[in-house]
Amino acid sequence: MKQLGDILLEHGLVSPTQLEAAHDEQQRVGRALGRVLIEQGVLTEPQLVAALAAQIGLRFVDLTEFAVDGSAVGRVPGTVCRRHGAIPIGFEDGKLLVAMSDPANVFAIDDIRSLTGLDVKPVVATRVDVIAAIDRYYRADSDMDDISNILDAKEEEDDLSKVKEIVEDAPIVKYVNLLITQAIQDRASDIHLEPTETDLRVRFRIDGVLHEVMRSPKAIQSGVISRLKIMADINIAERRIPQDGRLSVNAQGKKVDLRVATLPTVWGEKVVMRILDNSTARLDLADLGFSESNYERYGRSFTKPYGMILVTGPTGSGKSTTLYATINIISRPEVNVITVEDPVEYRLPGINQVQTNNKAGLTFASALRSILRSDPDIVLIGEIRDHETGQIAVEAALTGHLVLSTLHTNDAPSAVTRLTEMGIEPFLVGSALDAVLAQRLARRLCTKCKEAYTPTPESLVASRFPWQDGENLPELFRPVGCSVCAKTGYKGRLALHEVMVVSDEVERLAVERASASAIAQVAREQGMVTLRDDGLAKVMAGVTSVDEILRVVV
Repeated sequence: MKQLGDILLEHGLVSPTQLEAAHDEQQRVGRALGRVLIEQGVLTEPQLVAALAAQIGLRFVDLTEFAVDGSAVGRVPGTVCRRHGAIPIGFEDGKLLVAMSDPANVFAIDDIRSLTGLDVKPVVATRVDVIAAIDRYYRADSDMDDISNILDAKEEEDDLSKVKEIVEDAPIVKYVNLLITQAIQDRASDIHLEPTETDLRVRFRIDGVLHEVMRSPKAIQSGVISRLKIMADINIAERRIPQDGRLSVNAQGKKVDLRVATLPTVWGEKVVMRILDNSTARLDLADLGFSESNYERYGRSFTKPYGMILVTGPTGSGKSTTLYATINIISRPEVNVITVEDPVEYRLPGINQVQTNNKAGLTFASALRSILRSDPDIVLIGEIRDHETGQIAVEAALTGHLVLSTLHTNDAPSAVTRLTEMGIEPFLVGSALDAVLAQRLARRLCTKCKEAYTPTPESLVASRFPWQDGENLPELFRPVGCSVCAKTGYKGRLALHEVMVVSDEVERLAVERASASAIAQVAREQGMVTLRDDGLAKVMAGVTSVDEILRVVV
């Protein structure tokens, strides 16, 4: 096309302006055609961008696999990269290699050339990959370090009469905003601010594992914690007792809620913020990693008009997410759904949600009594913690309501014995309980860097892998670590499930006060897949590792 354009120019058949307009129109048509091909599933976006790059004679780079040179990244400020949608990724032939989503942006090339003093060699990458790389390599850490240094020069201020001046100080506000923004970018579920003797430690829980991200000067501790308490509507003058609050922020174009809890320690107040992404509450149950058989067994329970369904597991095992996903399926305009929670983590449209308030006398038990007088069809109880709550829940299930709740047990069969230990009559437990779902969350292997390997027979025996001597050794996968997963080898999480349907035999064992192990044996004979076996099946599927399953399941 370029040669044809030169010929047309030489013969005076077109002007340079007309030729440039023709090129622009060609690119516009190409992009429109590309969008159609992507929508039809003929091409992926990287394939389209690679084809367009080849058309204009530039190289395409997949930033998710390219080894980015940190020294090149450091040559250009993050603000410049964000403004132009470009990021330096390395050096080639004495030139600075710059990945761009729009290589025709001559202003970006000129700015980077003047800043670095180096000739720029543009390469093409998808816009999504460029933005992700900028977020990854130009994190908020350096900005927070600069703010920490500014604040460190100021004296620590504990005088409550001046606390407003402290928390409204611009560096403090910017520090807190950057901290929350960085945590959301890193997919953290919790932010921990922990005072120590000499500094303020900040840790993020990412995919269920805590990672220390920075340590800030002790001098900023009081201002940062006071700022967070004001944002969460918590009493800043009270530092001797634990307090709870809630705040909302706008990040990456969406509203994110944070549940804030303070805890007095010997070195000051520790603050933990749970990041509540409302999109999690709208997840489809089929997206939570159920195997086909487990989903079928669980589905038979929540489609019944009455009975009790329990989801069990430790704190942070995704019980609330599973219950919300279940509610999303069974909630319809013709049924009345009421929840009682402590606290209400996700606010769902069309659902009547009640927040407990122990100080005002609104406990789980008292709220349940009121709920049952409000003509509910489906009742969700945040947690069964005591005999009174459990008794009312069981009676509600027996009187024609569908009751969903959580319980803290290590496996599904233990839920039956836990309820009887709370003082609920065994015959009521057996009659009311319809199914128990035990759950754990395991980290998902990074798809970009996971490595296939053949395990040794000794390692399979040690992990109680379902393999017999004489069989072919299976091909499994293990973590490696790359820039996409922050060198951890894992990105994202998946759920392990154990679904126990309360059959006539299990109900009989419950009435006889049988042990959890006896109930488990019968449940396995009737088709229950244990948490470990479900996890090992996901190992065989290549989505997680043996070590990760052994970390979360006994």
